[in-house]
Amino acid sequence: MEIFDALLAGFATAITPANLLWALVGCALGTAVGVLPGIGPAVAVAMLLPITAKVDMTASMIFFAGIYYGAMYGGSTASILLNTPGETASMVTAMEGNKMAKSGRAGAALATSAIGSFVAGTIATVVVTLFAPGVAEFAVKLGPPEYFMLMVLAFTTVSAVLGQSSLRGMTALFLGLALGCVGMDQISGAARYTAGKMELLDGIDIVLVAVGLFAVAEVLYAALYEGRVEESQNQMGRVHMTRRDWRRSIPAWLRGTVIGTPFGCIPAGGTEIPTFLSYATEKRLAKGEDKAEFGTRGAIEGVAGPEAANNATVTAALIPLLTLGIPTSNTTAVLLGAFQNY
Repeated sequence: MEIFDALLAGFATAITPANLLWALVGCALGTAVGVLPGIGPAVAVAMLLPITAKVDMTASMIFFAGIYYGAMYGGSTASILLNTPGETASMVTAMEGNKMAKSGRAGAALATSAIGSFVAGTIATVVVTLFAPGVAEFAVKLGPPEYFMLMVLAFTTVSAVLGQSSLRGMTALFLGLALGCVGMDQISGAARYTAGKMELLDGIDIVLVAVGLFAVAEVLYAALYEGRVEESQNQMGRVHMTRRDWRRSIPAWLRGTVIGTPFGCIPAGGTEIPTFLSYATEKRLAKGEDKAEFGTRGAIEGVAGPEAANNATVTAALIPLLTLGIPTSNTTAVLLGAFQNY
């Protein structure tokens, strides 16, 4: 009963007008920053950290949480409309979301992204609230064999969703692994594949790679084919979801939440694995006309599932942060620093 009394006291504090206003401001700023390609939630929280120096500690934490969730959702907007993911978690969203936008269904893609983020974040918040100690106790029992199998699952999933050719998928996988090895080894401190360049000691930022692969390709395509392509699509489209969209999105939201929440609880973190895994799951479960939309007109499940998995993961990442003091991402590391300062 003490836990529920404390929970009710926390709700009573959170729903005060001042704290709700801080949550609104944080979500608005986070979403605005998340839309900008290349600027993720970690940079947003770090830049806005001095704002809360004169604010109550509880209000500042609510403010940071609003920025965190807003920035994670905002990245989907640029991915869907511009095919330019602002962070790694939005790369999968761009694969189907931008195709939906080009086929006149940008409104449906944005709607399923927003609602799916809310549903997944709410369910994951309940898990954090009620089961954080037990989940954290289980998560720390995971050892090298479990993490190895997790990586095998991740590599298999990524290579499976990259197209019809297994050879091209595996080639892209090993190319990515090679790029990931560039930089200083965290254990031995040895420089790997830096070619004597000091700039490469920090490694290659995956956000820069994602923006380069998606955004630069869009810019070059527009420059090469400007005026040569007849624009025949309705770029505005509907601003709401049809009954069929709802029927396809709701199971994808729930599956994405189930996939993303456990990954957030693991003290290794990362939103890339659950989003790719969710996309692969939705693509495999789709049938008939729904499956034919993947990679062509854009399948709404390919947006709903990964976005739900993304937000469930980042919400559940608060479990190792609050219970074990282990940040599983750059953003949670900044939040941990804020906790220690206050």
